Amino acid sequence: MKWPRFGKDMKGFTGLEAAIVLIAFVTVAAVFSYVLLGAGFFATQKGQETVHTGVKQATSSMELVGSIVATGNTSSNQIENVTFTLQLAAGGQPIDLNKTIITVLVPADGSYKELTYEKNTTGLNKATEYYVNWVYSLQGSNPDNYLEEFEKAEVTVYLKSAGFSIDPNDDFIIEVKPPVGASYPIELKAPPSIDNVMVLLK
Repeated sequence: MKWPRFGKDMKGFTGLEAAIVLIAFVTVAAVFSYVLLGAGFFATQKGQETVHTGVKQATSSMELVGSIVATGNTSSNQIENVTFTLQLAAGGQPIDLNKTIITVLVPADGSYKELTYEKNTTGLNKATEYYVNWVYSLQGSNPDNYLEEFEKAEVTVYLKSAGFSIDPNDDFIIEVKPPVGASYPIELKAPPSIDNVMVLLK
């Protein structure tokens, strides 16, 4: 039997070359895995941020405190003003009242209006603005425009001055719309008899 001879150009595949190829494959696989893991972590982080943002937008940051009080005109037999107190809900973020809008809707006649914030009685335009009296503020007698934890803001909406005619048994909706978080609708009903001062039920 004759054994084949290797020519000058026929070289064997040595162990060193095999190790180099193996290391190359391992390096490429490691880099690829790192890229995939990085993309996965990034997608997970973005997903968590989206969930947190969605929860924040779907959850109202405020809540009512105490009763909703209305003042009426017994001569015209209509509600004139509505006053209610707001505070932050548990875990709620501070609310910038300068960017908070209050809307009023009377479904019976379709009347609707947006009102903006005003904290000073001087220069208050009752037709287009709502007034805030700070029951308690962290800044004491010089409150800022933010509703923060532990603070209470008494809001007055001047329905008659804003052009609304709320008669006995009329349904109407006052909705507080902060810049962040879900709006806070307050569905109310005028009593059968209009008095000078009344407590409204939701």
